[in-house]
Amino acid sequence: MRQSFGKKLVLFFIFLAFIAGTITYGLARPVSSANAPVLITVEPGMTTNDIGALLKQRGLISNVFLFRVLAKIEGLEGSLQAGEYQITPSMTVRQIIDMLARGETAYRQFTIPEGFTVDQVAALLEQHKISDATQFKSLARAYAPYDYMTAGEGTLYTVEGFLFPDTYRVASGATAEDILKMLTKQFDQQFTPAMRARAAELNLSIREVIILASLVEKEAQLEGERPVIASVFFNRLKQGMPLQSCATIQYILGYPKPKLTVQDTQIPSPYNTYQHSGLPPGPIANPGLASIQAVLYPAETEYLYFVADKNGAHRFSRTYDEHLAAIDQVGK
Repeated sequence: MRQSFGKKLVLFFIFLAFIAGTITYGLARPVSSANAPVLITVEPGMTTNDIGALLKQRGLISNVFLFRVLAKIEGLEGSLQAGEYQITPSMTVRQIIDMLARGETAYRQFTIPEGFTVDQVAALLEQHKISDATQFKSLARAYAPYDYMTAGEGTLYTVEGFLFPDTYRVASGATAEDILKMLTKQFDQQFTPAMRARAAELNLSIREVIILASLVEKEAQLEGERPVIASVFFNRLKQGMPLQSCATIQYILGYPKPKLTVQDTQIPSPYNTYQHSGLPPGPIANPGLASIQAVLYPAETEYLYFVADKNGAHRFSRTYDEHLAAIDQVGK
């Protein structure tokens, strides 16, 4: 009786060893040595079994059960992320699970909001693990694939203003130059022939339009005020008055300071529109279409001043005395 039990125990351990060996072999051995990537889409809500079945169907694993077992052993059964992945048949089951758990998708998606600066775009890309911020900014300083991006002396980034605000999908492994090329190409496509013709009617270069649009973008909080704010800048330029845009000072400072001081307006910089007449050397942000259209089609006004109230709306004035009265009213 004891001898029979001993034999059964030995057979049981042999069986366990066989199962363990089979699992280990199955996990360590890829389905083939082929390196051609296969694009798969893991949909939100798919279970580990669903994902395993998809991988087997596409010829990327040989056994769904082994896939589930390893995911469970690794504690990753509920952590496989949705998205598009490029997986090669030469990858092991463990490598595939690790990729899905880390969310190393074939494409990364990101959105550039209207009014973001190059510095903010760089930080966004680094946050999404798409590009190193320092490397992106270094390349952005002199990157100019289009003639109208050629910058004057004192420009911080040649691409500032030309990274079109939109939602983008970029392949994993894309370089900073790849991303800059994509963003500036989108701007070039969005700035239509009709817009170029309108800019010419206004005797403005594309770069000058975008400089003004970037000021409008950073000053305006209400959609309907954009053309009016644009008109103020045009009116001041016609009279040879400094633009005195607070947004340019905030660009110099590198952050949106809520209340500027007199000392802030005296910072030595070519971007300081309190100290220098005319346009700054370059855009101070990446404007959206609404701000660009506001510059191309400004309102017809005689306003020379504006001041924001606590709700973000602006009081517009024709004379300095009116402006002082508006400031007094806003401050109450």
